[in-house]
Amino acid sequence: MPNPLWFDPTEILIGGQWQPCASGETIPLVNPSDGSELAQIARGTGADIDAAVTAAQAALDGAWGRMTALERGRILTEIGRRVLDHVDALAELEACDVGKPLGQARADAVALARYMEFYGGAADKVHGATIPYLDGYTVYTMREPHGVTGHIVPWNYPMQIIGRSVGAALTMGNACVLKPAEEACLTALAFARICQDAGLPDGALNVVTGIGVEAGAALTSHTGIHHISFTGSVRTGALVQQAAGANVVPVTLELGGKSPQLVFDDADLDAALPFLVNAGIQNAGQTCSASSRILVQRGVYDAVRDRMAEAYRALTVGPAMDDLRVGPVISNRQRDIVQGFLDKGADLTVAATGQLQNAHDDGAYVLPTLFADVPPDHTLARDEIFGPVQVLIPFDTEEEAVQIANSTDYGLVAAIWTANGARQMRLAKALRAGQVFINNYGAGGGVELPFGGSGKSGHGREKGFEALYGFSTLKTVAAHHG
Repeated sequence: MPNPLWFDPTEILIGGQWQPCASGETIPLVNPSDGSELAQIARGTGADIDAAVTAAQAALDGAWGRMTALERGRILTEIGRRVLDHVDALAELEACDVGKPLGQARADAVALARYMEFYGGAADKVHGATIPYLDGYTVYTMREPHGVTGHIVPWNYPMQIIGRSVGAALTMGNACVLKPAEEACLTALAFARICQDAGLPDGALNVVTGIGVEAGAALTSHTGIHHISFTGSVRTGALVQQAAGANVVPVTLELGGKSPQLVFDDADLDAALPFLVNAGIQNAGQTCSASSRILVQRGVYDAVRDRMAEAYRALTVGPAMDDLRVGPVISNRQRDIVQGFLDKGADLTVAATGQLQNAHDDGAYVLPTLFADVPPDHTLARDEIFGPVQVLIPFDTEEEAVQIANSTDYGLVAAIWTANGARQMRLAKALRAGQVFINNYGAGGGVELPFGGSGKSGHGREKGFEALYGFSTLKTVAAHHG
């Protein structure tokens, strides 16, 4: 770390108290930029999860549960202000912990503050409704918290996903137990301290670090959990849903993606090019909504291929703190997974790759790679790689483009590049995706925009006002008064 940590990462937060985990065991955090050890974190297990759930329930039964929506909103807003005060420190933690280029890490910290600001302002804006009914009745609805919510956050965007899930859950009055990914815990622990300093009551947020098959599994199967938010792989998401199903607990799943961008002959290529490239290589391609498939109509295919190849050759890859376009992937294990996919592309044409710069031999680096003329049924065109790899797929007709775009198991995000307004509307309806962008990709990542997928990309929505409905339950009251 460039600067010493200002907190003890070997401690977990339960009921407002920082303490070692029950076993006293720790596991290392590794800097993917150079392979060095950053810190040790607690190896929490089922005993710690049980204590955290008990503390969360006590908060619901106590000060946190008695707070009004206005009071909750003010605390969340104050958390957002304090996150902004710590943006540079949080960005540095994230860059070292995750391998994210420093500028991207800083944007994530700013986004975390914006989530708290957005949800702080929304806390007292969630209203019920009155329902016209029989004479002599007054019927109304109201939104209530689920209770204790479990949050399993992955290593690729810890701050942003904490903001969209924990922030929304707290807004609705739930008490949270957060289990961050064992590869990336530092900003989660720092955020919890910021929440305490901002006045969040003890037990409203509890953080238990540890290994997924231990702490994570204990959280998803705990009978005291009333809702689970999970972001991660399809395989693990299925296990989370199975565990929650045994307790009949609702689950929000945000899983994998193989998101396409569809480029038509009439597209503005100057406008499209930065989005075509950046959506695939940002965060070293470790983004569920990364655009790993570029579908291009044949009339502009050569131009798009050549321009993307030129952009790829200019990409520099190196240590996160150097703040280049691309940093390392999260770990050597992930590097090997991505390299395995690249090996499966040995029969394909490589249009271009990026270049290493000041890369440490022990770092987890993968060269961004662009493949051309890829058949839509090829493994690299169908399976999520989770690395800086994109494939170019030519098409002739609009109907063919839709068929290719919808041909994977995923349905998270899609983009359409065309000046034809009717085509924009047709494809927005025809594409199977939770978000569709027209002549852009990501819309700046706005926290206001509901996010989630279909198929093996998961179900439920986080971000935006819609998330508040997912983190609450609806109660109908029918009063008979004659």
